[in-house]
Amino acid sequence: MGKLQAFDIAFDNNKVVYSPGESITGTVTVKLAQALQCKAVKVSCNGFCGITSKVNDTTWTMEEQYFNSTISVADKGTVKQGEHTFPFKFLIPATAPTSFEGNYGRIIYRVRAFIDTPRFSKDYSTEKPFYMLSLLNLNELPDIWGPCSSAVTQQFTYMLMKTGTVVLKARTDLKGYTPGQVIQVTANIHNQSGKTTGNMAASLMQRVTYETKKPTHDVKTIAEVEGGVVKAGKEVEWKEQIIVPALPQSALTGCDLIKIDYYIKVSLKSPDVTLTLPIHIGNISLDKKQQPSKKAAPLSTEDTPDTPATTPDASATTTTPTLPPRPAPKPAPRPAPRSRTSFHNSPSAPPAEYHPGAEGGTQVNDDFPNKRQSQLVSPNAFSYAPGLFFSQSQQQNGPSPVPTGPPFTGSAGATGLYPPLNNASSAPLILPPNYDTSAYPHEAPPSYDESCNT
Repeated sequence: MGKLQAFDIAFDNNKVVYSPGESITGTVTVKLAQALQCKAVKVSCNGFCGITSKVNDTTWTMEEQYFNSTISVADKGTVKQGEHTFPFKFLIPATAPTSFEGNYGRIIYRVRAFIDTPRFSKDYSTEKPFYMLSLLNLNELPDIWGPCSSAVTQQFTYMLMKTGTVVLKARTDLKGYTPGQVIQVTANIHNQSGKTTGNMAASLMQRVTYETKKPTHDVKTIAEVEGGVVKAGKEVEWKEQIIVPALPQSALTGCDLIKIDYYIKVSLKSPDVTLTLPIHIGNISLDKKQQPSKKAAPLSTEDTPDTPATTPDASATTTTPTLPPRPAPKPAPRPAPRSRTSFHNSPSAPPAEYHPGAEGGTQVNDDFPNKRQSQLVSPNAFSYAPGLFFSQSQQQNGPSPVPTGPPFTGSAGATGLYPPLNNASSAPLILPPNYDTSAYPHEAPPSYDESCNT
C-alpha cells in the first residue's frame, strides 16, 4: 500500500442524514507506514446538482452549486509515521434542497479530504457522501385540503364506427400523502355505448423533469391496480386502494434544475380514455386539526328583511325589492267551463346531461356532481281537458295563503286550482251551473269574469 495505509472519513455518531441548518462534524484518519511530505491536508464539504441528457451519465451538461466550504487541518510540513486524526466541522446552509438520484441527474452532498503533496509526488484523496432531508410539511401547501377530482368524456369507436360515449369520473380522498399512507381512489364509469369497455386501472405515477436546454421528462409507474370491465349501457362505481411506498418528496425546494410531480392516472384500455389526479408526496402528513374551518358568514343588514313574516297575510304581501313586478297575464279565451277550473305549472326540461340512448346501469354515486336524476311531474302539470279530473288528495295539503296578486304567475309555487276567497278551507269550490237537464239553457251561462268574481 506504500506510505499511506489508511485514509478515511467518519461522521460523529455514524450519522448519515442531515437537515438544512445543521452542523456536520467528524474526523479524517490518516495512517502512514512512513513519514510523508505534504503541502497541506484539506477537508471540504460541498453540495451541488448536475443533470444530463443521457441516462446514467456523470458528464453534466448543466450544474448548480449550493455550497462549497474548505478548511485546512494540517499545514505544510512532514506528517510523521503512524495514525493521525484530524477533526472537522461544517455548517449546512438552510436553503439546501433534499438529496436526489435519478436517471438524468442527481443532487449530491459529500465531504472530501485531500493530501496535497509536493511536485512530482502522488496526491491522495478520499470522499464520503451524506444525505440531506428538507422536510416537506403538507399542511403548509396551498389548496391542499379536500379531495382531488376530475372527469372526461370519450367517444367509443368500434370498427371505424362511433357507437357512443364513455364518461369517466374519478377522485382521491386527499391531495397529499406520506410514505406508508393509503390512497383511496374512487372511479365512476358510465358506458353509454353498445360495446363493453376494456379493463379499468389506477396507477401512482412519478414524473421527473430535468431542465436542460430541451427539458427531459422521466415518467415511471410506481404502483398499479387493475379492475374489471363495464358492459354496454351500464354504470359502475369502482373503489381501490394504493399504498404509498418510500418516495422522494414532491418539492425539491432550492433546486431549479429538477422538478418532481406525482399523480394518480385512472384509465380504460378500450376505449383509450385517461384522466389524471395530481397529488403531493411529503414528509409530514395532513393534520385535520390544522384544516381551516368553513364558518357560515353572518347575514348582513341587506339580507335581513325589514318586516318579519309572522302571519300568512304578511308573508303573502312581502315582495323582493330587486325583482320588477310581473304583469298579470291576459286570460286566453276558452269555452264555458264544464268542470273545475285548473291552473298548472309548466313541466321543467330534463337535465342537460341526460342521454336518451343510455338505459340501465347502477345508481350514480352522490359524491359526483352532475348526476342524472329523474324528475317527478305533478298531475297538475298537464293542460286542462274536458272530463279530466284529479282527486283533492293530489293537489296540495293544508290551506293555501290568500293570493294578493295575479292568481297564476308561472312560478314554482303556483297551485293547481283557485282557492276560495276569505281563506275558508272548508268552503266548497265554486262550480258552474249544470246545463245537462235541458237541451238549451234558460239563461246565458256566466262569463269568465263573473265566474271568477262569484
